[in-house]
Amino acid sequence: MDDLWYSEYHTPNVRFSIKVTSQLHFEKSDYQTIGVFDSPEFGRFLTLDGIMMLTEKDEFIYHEMITHPAFAVCPGISRVLVIGAGDGGVARELAKYPQIRQIDIVEIDERVVEVSRKFLPQTACGFSDSRVNLFFEDGLKFVRRKENEYDLIIVDSTDPFGPGEVLFTREFYGNCYRALTEKGILINQHESPFYEGDAQEMRQAHKRLSRVFPVSRVYQAHIPTYPSGHWLFGFASKGLDPLEDQQEGRWELLRIPTRYYNSQLHRGAFYLPNYVKELLADE
Repeated sequence: MDDLWYSEYHTPNVRFSIKVTSQLHFEKSDYQTIGVFDSPEFGRFLTLDGIMMLTEKDEFIYHEMITHPAFAVCPGISRVLVIGAGDGGVARELAKYPQIRQIDIVEIDERVVEVSRKFLPQTACGFSDSRVNLFFEDGLKFVRRKENEYDLIIVDSTDPFGPGEVLFTREFYGNCYRALTEKGILINQHESPFYEGDAQEMRQAHKRLSRVFPVSRVYQAHIPTYPSGHWLFGFASKGLDPLEDQQEGRWELLRIPTRYYNSQLHRGAFYLPNYVKELLADE
């Protein structure tokens, strides 16, 4: 047991490994393989198709950074659509906002939710909020039916292949634009800019978003277990700018408990390293 390690290839030449104490669950659903492991350093962690989605130790960084920046720009958000997020972490962060009236979560694989509820209560607790409505269906088909309905759409998708591939297309972003209200905001995970393959996916996602939304910005966070640790998110809207329209005072009055995100970090996250600026400028 001392020699049991989980390893994930970030590139053909780079492998990330975590010492594992036990494998708690493994199955093949209709869409993907789902695994849950326990580790001495990062606690329990979830994998989909062999790719780490979250760990108990650092998941708060990802979930806070994909959720809270939109509220710092538009504190009055009340109707939210989340696509993906089958682990419940985004729902947990959204549930901190009392003014939200509706949280619709669309997850294609019901088994991810069920496994998370059983093995990852730290994140899956978000599903217990009475404002959460779960829909187990294709996110692209769901959003096609919506128009002028949501103040915020969060796309917490897996990587841009397999079940999550359609959530990175221009058609999907166009449907999200129609589903948003006049001051609507879309947030999505943007991959890593560091390794060549991930950087190309990031550039494509940003390019497609920029062709649909008048405002399209990129911001960053450091997530230790994600490839390279340097992770990007996209902020797109019909008019609101994440820096010019930041309402720091209003957000801080809400007294939302966070461990990573704060108003100062919000501003800093949008100031990108030169190598990322150059990648985005090429588009």
